[in-house]
Amino acid sequence: MKTVGIIFSNIHDKEIKELTSHRTLASVPYACRYRLVDFALSNMTNSDITKVGIITKSNYQSLMDHVGSGKSWDLSRKNGGVMILPPFGNRESKVYNSRFEALSNAIGFLKTCTEDYVVMTDCDNVCNIDYQKVVEYHVEKHADITVVYRKKYLPNDDDKVRTQFILDDDGRVIKTVISKKHDVEVNKFSNIFVINRQFLLNILENAEDLEYTSFSRDVMIKGVEMYRIYGYEFNGYYASIDSLANYYKHNMELLVKENRDALFREGGSIFTNVRDSAPCRFEDGGSAKNSLIADGCIIEGEVINSVLFRGVHVSKGAVVKDSILMQNVEVGEGTQLNCVIADKQVQVLKGRLLSGHSTHPYFITKDSIV
Repeated sequence: MKTVGIIFSNIHDKEIKELTSHRTLASVPYACRYRLVDFALSNMTNSDITKVGIITKSNYQSLMDHVGSGKSWDLSRKNGGVMILPPFGNRESKVYNSRFEALSNAIGFLKTCTEDYVVMTDCDNVCNIDYQKVVEYHVEKHADITVVYRKKYLPNDDDKVRTQFILDDDGRVIKTVISKKHDVEVNKFSNIFVINRQFLLNILENAEDLEYTSFSRDVMIKGVEMYRIYGYEFNGYYASIDSLANYYKHNMELLVKENRDALFREGGSIFTNVRDSAPCRFEDGGSAKNSLIADGCIIEGEVINSVLFRGVHVSKGAVVKDSILMQNVEVGEGTQLNCVIADKQVQVLKGRLLSGHSTHPYFITKDSIV
């Protein structure tokens, strides 16, 4: 079944402002050597989707540098491949404020496609999913839209507004709810869905006549009676990157082998833009315990339960515990870090003591000297 992919790179930037002030959510570093967009792109490749458009809005230079021609995901092709869709694709385009406006800006791309189905995903979800199985389910149900959901218990201390679905026995969505109601198990939207391309084009081209301005309100909520919307349950490993605390939490989860095995499962490789660098080097006195450490790091101190990206230098006598250090971070002699997230090229000088909490990690902005 011919399918084209759409990836929204900026939709949830406001959820993690600390990490997206100078980059898109799609290009946020994750899991030692990846970017969040890698999971969406890899899922597309593994599902034989060879034409992918990435809708951008702002701060997407690093995303363009990372994705490049798409070669790392086998998406450098004469026909199809990966395409960056800037916010001003035509004269009528404007900087979008909603998913509906983002899709309207990409209408030219959608018109040039010949595929029957569109898989759309945001970059706030980290999972390893076979989109073709979702498309097959979509076709089997003769659906207009198929939403991917997970059964999830929402605790009382979760203050996020969540999109939830109520389904009938056949899996058809009979009600869509956007609510803060918690302390219940719900069918939570994963921000992944399949839609018929011509159906999507009809909605976008007739939006003014239909008085549609919001995809969630006008299509997902009001449209449950007039459109065939079905739910597909995903049971695999899933991480929702919708806050700095959850970014920290889900990175730390990958220190557990069972979680790594579930995400980086056999037959579902996760690809990234590989950069050649020397292996991690441990100097005399350097040690690491239960940590993910990328190439190019130099460890002279102690690293415990932490995630280190490329080029991190932990100096002699320093202790890095329960922390995430991004590319080229330097930790001075005798410094102690606990529950810290340090963005790229941060310098923490010698003798510093910085500590946060697992629910509120201490964050250091890019290029800072502490």
